[in-house]
Amino acid sequence: MKPGEKQTKQKKKMIRDWFFLGIAIVFVVILLSVFPTKTEAVTLTTQEYFIEMIIILPAVMIIMGLFAVFISNETVVKHLGKTSGIKGIAISILIGTLPTGPLYIAFPMAATLIKKGARVSNIIVFLSAWACIKIPQEMVEFQFLGAEFMFLRLILTIIFVIIMGISIEKIIGWSERRNKIEGKRGIEG
Repeated sequence: MKPGEKQTKQKKKMIRDWFFLGIAIVFVVILLSVFPTKTEAVTLTTQEYFIEMIIILPAVMIIMGLFAVFISNETVVKHLGKTSGIKGIAISILIGTLPTGPLYIAFPMAATLIKKGARVSNIIVFLSAWACIKIPQEMVEFQFLGAEFMFLRLILTIIFVIIMGISIEKIIGWSERRNKIEGKRGIEG
């Protein structure tokens, strides 16, 4: 990709991001004008999330920088790439269950993994494991709901997360192939 094309693409992404932020702000203003009694709760919640993000995001960016530099593309492709198979799914589940913290921390890591060559299904499994399978969560579940419930939910969650990851990867593959075919027809036509 040429430098000019990259800058144009970045500008388009930035404009899109600002557009969605503007829509979100307009949406909030409309909702708050319809429900003015919720203004204080919305303001407090917004402040809490903003403070949480200011505290967490710098550390996440440092970790992402270290990850981008110290984990090679070859390592990611070998362990999480197209040929990783069941091993890649297992690693995705493992790295998704270990960390604690909000899900939005996982998205930059997922984006970096995709850029380094990770398989889409492994990224879906990783994000889903981060969202619904946490080791501390499993211990609390075990304590309050019992071993049978915890193991059954854990096994079913893992099964459906894997099915979802593979399904989404196939849908994306079909969509990309269809777009390539339509693109060729447009050039030929």
